[in-house]
Formats: sequence, structure tokens, C-alpha cells
Amino acid sequence: MKAEAEQNAENDKKEREKIDKLNQADSMIFSTENFLKDNGDKIPADDKPAIEAAIQKLKDAHKAQDLAAIDAATAELNNVMQAASQKMYQAGAQPGAQAGPDMGGAQQGGATNGQANQGTGSSSAQNNAQDADFEEVK
Repeated sequence: MKAEAEQNAENDKKEREKIDKLNQADSMIFSTENFLKDNGDKIPADDKPAIEAAIQKLKDAHKAQDLAAIDAATAELNNVMQAASQKMYQAGAQPGAQAGPDMGGAQQGGATNGQANQGTGSSSAQNNAQDADFEEVK
């Protein structure tokens, strides 16, 4: 039994590698499609076709279970997404760009410029706290 396991160890290793790559490709397809759905309006219009084409290549490679094609399509999708993300970041960091819900407190609750970039989310709400006198009534 031990000898049989040793004989099949190489095949098991190859099969595990194949399954891991397929799972990784499936996960990347899912996460990228969700990213497009959630942030489609923020991605530059000229980048969308390249992203969608890269997703389709990865889907085709995944369906064919071609590991070399999965590696190539994954690398291409990573490059395209990295370029698009960089453009999104630069567009958001430009002076005069509108602050979105994920960009900090510049438009949340009238925060001053000194407070605008101290945090996002719940920490922005803390910046708007005011002290007030109160009386406890029993």
C-alpha cells in the first residue's frame, strides 16, 4: 500500500496543482466580475473592453482546463486590472475630483479641510461629534 502511494505521488501532485489552478482561476473570475459590477462606473471606459476580454480568455482557459492558458490569462487579467486600478486611483487623487463615499470626509457632515483626510467610515463620524450640556431628568 505504501509502495502504491509512492508510485502515485507524482500523479497526485500534478492533479492537486491542476485543481488549485482551476480554483484560483474560478475565484479570480468571480472576484473580477463582482469588482466590475460594483465599480463599473468608476473604471475608465477605455479599460472596460480589455478587462472583459481578459475575463473571457480566463473563462475559456478554465473551461478547457488548460493550465498554461490559465497562467497566461491570469497574468493578463492581473496586468489589465492593475492598470485600470491605477487610473482609477489617479483620477480620484486629482485636485478638484469629487469625493465619493470611499474617499474620506471632505463632503461628510461639513468637516473642515484639516479634518477631511483623517479617516473614512466610522472614524469620519467621530470627527463630527460635538460636546453639549445636558441635564439628567429622573
